[in-house]
Amino acid sequence: KLCHDPKSPTFGPPPIDLTIVAPHVDVVTGFEKDVRAVAETIQDYTLDELRPLLAVELPRHAGFDGWGEKAVENAALALGINPTVATLAFANKTAMIDAWFSAVDASMSTTLPPEMLATMKIRARITALVEARLAYVAPNREALRRALAILAMPQNIRLAGRLGWRAADIMWRAAGDTATDYNHYSKRAILGSVYAATLTVFIDDESEGYTDTRAFLARRIEEIMKFEKIKAQVTKAPTIGFSMSRFLGQLRYPAG
Repeated sequence: KLCHDPKSPTFGPPPIDLTIVAPHVDVVTGFEKDVRAVAETIQDYTLDELRPLLAVELPRHAGFDGWGEKAVENAALALGINPTVATLAFANKTAMIDAWFSAVDASMSTTLPPEMLATMKIRARITALVEARLAYVAPNREALRRALAILAMPQNIRLAGRLGWRAADIMWRAAGDTATDYNHYSKRAILGSVYAATLTVFIDDESEGYTDTRAFLARRIEEIMKFEKIKAQVTKAPTIGFSMSRFLGQLRYPAG
């Protein structure tokens, strides 16, 4: 279970083996278990199979070496993979970051399966999902800082938006959202912005148990809940002759 005790130095869930990505690596602490035992098997992996393995290990080295070839080589050595082969797994820095963020998505889904989320109210679901993501990246905050700096570069803005949207979409789907109208887009846009803002607070948070980040996240999610409540009241009110679909249609096809 996630740790919500502000006095606890532990943030999020206890270490978990993400077996769908790398059974021999503890993905929360980054602690290498017994890679030598699987080294021979790994040598037979394809690049597509190596990529998620390296993505789990990469941030341990990207925090020191930066997101580049050196980090890939060191990650490969730690996993018993041929470094020359490993460098072929990623086209560039942003591909490495994309792969790591995919590992974050997978870890979140493993940490909070549907049956666990089903017992929570929507506010608790969203909070738990974001905190699970933060717990996963917590041991590698410097790698996260460097990743966010790269994504903030003008040439990477589109990718940053895509990754943010993907994270928000996965969280809402995990929370049980099935909206297909404009709510589908507004929910993801709002949660994506909240998640991005929370990450910027998180990378510099020195409070015990990341209580400042948790408090910030709680305030933002409270705002989301208030907005969703007001939006529901407006869209359901029979006296208000407002149609979102008609409004969007007018924006796209203005009269005259």
